[in-house]
Amino acid sequence: MQQGFGSSEEWAKQPVGWLVLSRPLGLALTASARSRRRPPLGRWLLRAAGERGRGQPPVGGVRVRAGSPAPQAADFLSAWGRRGLSSCSPVGYVHHLFSRRCSRKRAFQITKSFLPILEWLPNYRVKEWLISDVISGVSTGLVATLQGLAYALLVAVPVGYGLYSAFFPILTYFFLGTSRHISVGPFPVVSLMVGSVVLSMAPDDNFLIDGSNATGTNGTGTLIDIESRDAQRVLIASTLTFLVGILQVIFGVLQIGFIVRYLADPLVGGFTTAAAFQVLVSQLKIVLNVSTKNYNGVLSIIYTLIETFEKIGTTNTADLIAGLLTIFVCMVVKEINDRFKHRIPIPIPIEVIVTIVATGISYAADLEKKYNAGIVKSIPRGFLPPEPPDVSLFSQMIAASFSIAIVAYAIAVSVGKVYATKYDYAIDGNQEFIAFGLSNIFSGAFSCFVATTALSRTAVQESTGGKTQVAGIISAGIVLISIVALGKLLEPLQKSVLAAVVIANLKGMFMQVFDVPRLWRQNKVDAMIWVFTCVASIILGLDLGLLAGLLFGLLTVVLRVQFPSWGGFGNIPGTDIYKKVKDYKNVIEPEGVKILKFSSPIFYANIDGLKSSLKSTVGFDAVKVYNKRLKALRKIQKLIKKGKLKATKNGIISEPGINNEAFETDEEPEDNEDLQVPTKEVEIQVDWNSELPVKVNIPKVPIHSLILDFGAVTFLDIVAVRSIKTIIREFERIDVRVYFASYQDNLISQLERTDFFDDIVRKDIFFLTVHDAVLYIRNQMTYSDNQDPIFEKISLMQESKEPMEFTETSQPDDELDVQEEAMRRLAS
Repeated sequence: MQQGFGSSEEWAKQPVGWLVLSRPLGLALTASARSRRRPPLGRWLLRAAGERGRGQPPVGGVRVRAGSPAPQAADFLSAWGRRGLSSCSPVGYVHHLFSRRCSRKRAFQITKSFLPILEWLPNYRVKEWLISDVISGVSTGLVATLQGLAYALLVAVPVGYGLYSAFFPILTYFFLGTSRHISVGPFPVVSLMVGSVVLSMAPDDNFLIDGSNATGTNGTGTLIDIESRDAQRVLIASTLTFLVGILQVIFGVLQIGFIVRYLADPLVGGFTTAAAFQVLVSQLKIVLNVSTKNYNGVLSIIYTLIETFEKIGTTNTADLIAGLLTIFVCMVVKEINDRFKHRIPIPIPIEVIVTIVATGISYAADLEKKYNAGIVKSIPRGFLPPEPPDVSLFSQMIAASFSIAIVAYAIAVSVGKVYATKYDYAIDGNQEFIAFGLSNIFSGAFSCFVATTALSRTAVQESTGGKTQVAGIISAGIVLISIVALGKLLEPLQKSVLAAVVIANLKGMFMQVFDVPRLWRQNKVDAMIWVFTCVASIILGLDLGLLAGLLFGLLTVVLRVQFPSWGGFGNIPGTDIYKKVKDYKNVIEPEGVKILKFSSPIFYANIDGLKSSLKSTVGFDAVKVYNKRLKALRKIQKLIKKGKLKATKNGIISEPGINNEAFETDEEPEDNEDLQVPTKEVEIQVDWNSELPVKVNIPKVPIHSLILDFGAVTFLDIVAVRSIKTIIREFERIDVRVYFASYQDNLISQLERTDFFDDIVRKDIFFLTVHDAVLYIRNQMTYSDNQDPIFEKISLMQESKEPMEFTETSQPDDELDVQEEAMRRLAS
């Protein structure tokens, strides 16, 4: 028998009772409750599994009796040994018997967490949801087709690749995503960020060729190899998409979905508004059909605007009219959809209608030849074979890919959480990272650009009755039809119409500007974060602007922690409630007691703030008070030795007929030789708040107790612990007792680990509430008033030969004990 189980001969005769399959306690075997006295092994098994009741199986128990007679524990032990498991516990043996079933169940749970479709698809309500998903999928697919074409202009790739980007990401997200309502695909902010990388790595200047080899020209007459340029830009965009997907998968595997919490709502609002302004400027030249250089980096938007207005005279009238009409019609109809959404069962797909009409007009009027209008011209039919990314480009785009990965994820999760809250289901942030990461890796192989979700497209999918991602897969089917069959029909479409569709969808982002006055009224710091991020993103570019806004937001947090709110508190009469004295008129501070609340964790950066708030609350500096008292005692000692003062038990008096020269200036040097005049020890009472017979300005100390309210202090670092201990000693030296109230439980254990407590600083100065501390102080003062007064003694010992050094500056911690010893020598 294995050592540790004790003698089991008696227990082995007992029938085996219940097999427990308890999740929190594991698998165990318990003895039958037929006998009260259980041998060691039986007791051990009961402790492992718990017992629901005498003779009853624990929760989750499975009875193993198969008939009569019941199998004996000896049979169990012998079988246990025959299986070579004698070195295991009984729990391990039972776990071995059922490990296969448990491992399969666990494996299925892991599989479902990785493939959420296994969770919701078996519960899909075909009769209730299918029709709604089909209607929603068709509507969303039409919008996704047009937006895919339009957002490709932002990425600076041929518009046909926008259709691929609206199709492939949906396929993988259908299996891996946890949101049931978001529409996966391109988004203008992310597309513009990708486009900035594409333009910086493949500008037009890299593809200038001789006119004899040119396949196209730009508006200024400079010959550009458009075919090579577009191929390189597509490769850069797909490689960037692949790298973004890798980063997102890594973030998901490492469970760092929390990183988006640092993108506060004001920061995201300012960033997306700046991105909308960037998108507007980038599409303005397409609406005007004005050719400009592709600027990138700091102040690029300013340079683009300047050049656009310099060449505004070359505006194509046909494109301008088509663009303005598209913007006007789209915005009006979208406003109607928004105002009458409760009356209109399905939003009017105005983008689709406008596109169809504009395509028909362009084809019938032959706008390209007659008015030199810019049209789509060519849309690839079918799919391109998958291509691997250009790994050599990773080093040039790693920084940008990081910011794009975070922004794309943040937008998708924030939109997904809105609808998850509305329809009462959960979004797994880390799984969303993996879902979008694998979607981007998959779509990057098919020449797509980075996918996230679009607010307008998601709103269409939800408002038209979409229930699950079945609507998303149906929308992908509509995009597939456009890729395979309808792409050729859209070739006469003017690019200005697509640009106008993009601009019309920016209305919601621009409306965020009206959030600034509200933010300013509610929280000025948040308003500053919004404005700073917006301005920085416009001036520096989206990637650097996002970083600058993030750093500025973190800086505001640091400053708010370093300079937190604090104040003296008083009691509301007749209650145990304490409020800030400056904010409430009727609060009363307890007599002789000051209460300070410091609303922040205390660490090395704000410990000076705690000290300054202490001085402001109590009205004096404890170190200066101590130094002044020390100096006054020395002067009294000197004058007593000179015979100019006489010390008695009733106080200090001047000798009759002698001019009292005690009122001397602080700057008068002390005569060290006079300190050696022998005198006898006397006992006098020193009232430090009364006028002393020496000209030393000693600050009054009107309090006897100080309470520090630590209700908002969540942690202390080692610097704070040492400083607080020093503060306690400084106040104790001037007879002010320090107490702590409303502390967090973890602070006590933290203080114990740092050796905070000693003979002076004890745990009895900590109280659960401020009121408890006040009541304790009142009881202590009542008790002390009934005792004999405490006298301060000035001991002038004859054997004291060396004068003590004196300084009015603050002393470090290791010199406090020296000062205390000097004080005791002078006033004992």
